[in-house]
Amino acid sequence: MNEIPEPGQSAGPPWAAHLARGTGADVDLVEDRSLPGRWIHRWRERPAWPQLRTLEDGWISSEELEERTRLAARGLRAAGLQPGNRFVISGATSTQLVIAYIGALRAGLVVVPMNTAYTRTEVERIVGDAKPAGAAVEDDQRAGWIREAAGAGMSLVCGVDLAGLQGPASSGDAELDATGSDDGALLIYTSGTTGEPKGALLSHGNLLSSATAVNLAWRWEPDDRLLLTLPLFHVHGLGVGLNGSLCAGAAVVLRPKFDVDDVAERAAESSLFFGVPAMYGRIASSGKASALRSLRLLVSGSAPLPAALSEEVAGAAGQVPLERYGMTETVMLTSNPYDGERKAGTVGFELPGVELRLADDDEVQVRGPNVISGYYERPDANAQSFTDDGWFRTGDLGELDDDGYLTLVGRSKELIITGGYNVHPREVEEALATHPGVSEVAVVGRASEEWGEEVTAVVVADGPVEVEELREHAAQQLVSYKVPKRIEFADELPRNAMGKIVRSEL
Repeated sequence: MNEIPEPGQSAGPPWAAHLARGTGADVDLVEDRSLPGRWIHRWRERPAWPQLRTLEDGWISSEELEERTRLAARGLRAAGLQPGNRFVISGATSTQLVIAYIGALRAGLVVVPMNTAYTRTEVERIVGDAKPAGAAVEDDQRAGWIREAAGAGMSLVCGVDLAGLQGPASSGDAELDATGSDDGALLIYTSGTTGEPKGALLSHGNLLSSATAVNLAWRWEPDDRLLLTLPLFHVHGLGVGLNGSLCAGAAVVLRPKFDVDDVAERAAESSLFFGVPAMYGRIASSGKASALRSLRLLVSGSAPLPAALSEEVAGAAGQVPLERYGMTETVMLTSNPYDGERKAGTVGFELPGVELRLADDDEVQVRGPNVISGYYERPDANAQSFTDDGWFRTGDLGELDDDGYLTLVGRSKELIITGGYNVHPREVEEALATHPGVSEVAVVGRASEEWGEEVTAVVVADGPVEVEELREHAAQQLVSYKVPKRIEFADELPRNAMGKIVRSEL
């Protein structure tokens, strides 16, 4: 049993009791100063190990991955790119995309992953802010948008296969793998579910510390094999899935997209699966969740996992999905324990190296080696996002139970103030979701002259259902001021690529 924390503080789990068996117990990895430094360390341990599998190329060994990424890094440097230059990468999941990513990091570049579905306006906004010196882009139209937006500042635009950029040996390997822990590795733009995206500049140290923490906490071993269907333009798939696998020395099976039948077929060949709640919902509704039973660990994140869905998956798969909590700006922050109780609806305890506190308004604030030092060229955003004593303000509101488990109850910007009362959307959503006629629901505040804001629910119905029926159902679980004053119906809820509801569109 964990010690009961002081009010506003989380005691956290006894991680130290578990670490003796964790990845890294047999080798000192503290001296690694960059992601490639850690990965090369692992590749040299087992050069013949099947490291990466994709549809088009099958298995690639650690030795082959090291050689191909070294050649890619030489080519990027020979093309004139310099350490610290921003480098856009945009393409579907493939061997070439991964090699371009790793090669860019080995060349000292700061990778800017770009969603392949972005519109021209979104591309121009990111390019205008990041000011990249080069880009590796799969789509010719998007490459043109990037070239036009960057203008004279862009010295290289090529395909993700980096064709023609294989630098000669004479270019010198001494210039590669020279980055330090404070150097930038990823510039990832926030998903922008509530406002203008900002560039989170993650250093090698940020990413290494987070990967090490989850390697330890989740028992991520070299013999593991991750079935990864998440996109590689987001911190979940790239910063946790791919980076974490390579840091552990584990194999990763990369799929071009999520497909229920594909996951069910390949689960028996894997030991780990990471997904968002929408993925688990589709697996459960298909009746194929039992195919996950062979996996040793299921991880869910990027959005809240409904308790009912967690129970359904657990019943079929034989384990409760491990919920965790992270952000673009911090990578991973907390996790339910690998051993011990995984409490559905909670995101567990802070991971090794992470400090967490709740402010007077219940905002979750964190600090640690995984947290960015600031947004890219945004002193205004930094002033708003960090406290005077150096804690990062997540904008998430949380509660701690007597055992120290953290539950996220909403976003501070999503808080609805109606008639002087505070209402957390998630609480109302959970109440409405228990009605059998509700498939999905999102709650927002709409402007009201009488109330300031009205609690408004947008419902995706599962069959015929009446507004008053839903209001009466909510009233059985909620105080009157939390019951939605308005209920509207929609065919679907607007979501971003990681399954988060885009509330600004509601």
